[in-house]
Amino acid sequence: MLSTTPFWTDDAGVAPRTGRRDLPGEADVVVVGAGITGLNAARVIAAAGCATVVIDAGTVGAGASTVSGGMVNYGLKAATKKVFKRYGATLGRELWDASLRSIDLVEEIVAAASIDCAFVRNGAAELGYRPADLDGFEHESAWMADALGFETDVVGPEDVRSVVDSAVFHCALVDRVGAGLHPARYVTGLAAAAERAGAMIVEEAPAQAISRHTTGYQVLTPLGKVATREVLLATNGYTGVRPVPRLRKGVVPVGSYIVVTEPLPAADAERLIPWNRMLWTARRFLNYFRRTPDDRILMGGRNDLSTDLDLVESAQILGATTVDIFPELAEVAITHSWSGNLGVTFDLMPHIGRIDGMWYALGYGGHGVGIGTYLGTEAGRRMTGELDRSPFEEIPHPTRPYYRSEPWFLPFAARWYRMLDAIGR
Repeated sequence: MLSTTPFWTDDAGVAPRTGRRDLPGEADVVVVGAGITGLNAARVIAAAGCATVVIDAGTVGAGASTVSGGMVNYGLKAATKKVFKRYGATLGRELWDASLRSIDLVEEIVAAASIDCAFVRNGAAELGYRPADLDGFEHESAWMADALGFETDVVGPEDVRSVVDSAVFHCALVDRVGAGLHPARYVTGLAAAAERAGAMIVEEAPAQAISRHTTGYQVLTPLGKVATREVLLATNGYTGVRPVPRLRKGVVPVGSYIVVTEPLPAADAERLIPWNRMLWTARRFLNYFRRTPDDRILMGGRNDLSTDLDLVESAQILGATTVDIFPELAEVAITHSWSGNLGVTFDLMPHIGRIDGMWYALGYGGHGVGIGTYLGTEAGRRMTGELDRSPFEEIPHPTRPYYRSEPWFLPFAARWYRMLDAIGR
């Protein structure tokens, strides 16, 4: 029977949190959002000796943080060449280096905090469908080697099955730095690390309003008010009109959908996805897929940009995609189907910024495990004065006059991207 509970949640194997219901009257810092960004920021801020309170509208990791594909890969949502062209070589290089550093940082946190989250770092690969993709991979690989000193391997049609055992793909661009983990266990471990550092986490306490006062802010929740010197908004794809309407205008929630199969024999899983790499396809409406720790095949994608697709219908679509790539799985059951919201900005870049004096960090566009970890940590270090700047703070954060709160334009964008994929552009 198909479950619409996220697989990672079912599989986490951790005791449910009891959840605090008492809100302190004051704090040095209030972090809004108990996902990867907020928990990493809280871990850093509390360790610096600040009284830190994390509040969330739901439970810890109730957004996309615990239910993503669990992939940690290089780069940002915006293409690296475009980043360099847009911001120049110096800032572009800083942003690139941050994306690589984010993978190392996740690995370091997992080790330092002893987080049991099945972390693996066997590399990753982008998969192409046609000869034009091979040409693109060759140019991309050469440019990254020359401009960045970043080495990748281009695999052509004669050897692509060494990367993924599927007749669908023509070529691959393989890197050696990509990683994967169990996101629900990672977030649970981050929450424990933040609490050990001294942070207080209060669940089911949505920020209803934030008002500015002479000495800081007052955050109103259903559990009461808390006065604080600083606020960090870490809500990414779940940023609503409340409590800060202006922030919603800078990020668009986009739905991403995932299914998993029942477990496969270990030898079959290894043959289908050798070396347990993280994989994704060279399309705008891309699919991303991997093996889970118990050798299921996880398949994710964005067949539509909306956040409210029917999960049974999504299972049918992504199940068909799974069989298209791996025909031998036609009789293998899809056991779980779920979704989560990405936070996508109009420039496809992550941002650290301030709005009405409050800090925020968001806009990962599907790179939230690594970049959310990095920006949460970096925002925390900025707030404590450990850092005096961040490159993600120095790039403009664009909005659009036609976007106020509801992303009415997403269906039109979806049709446009689907057409470009169909014609190979």
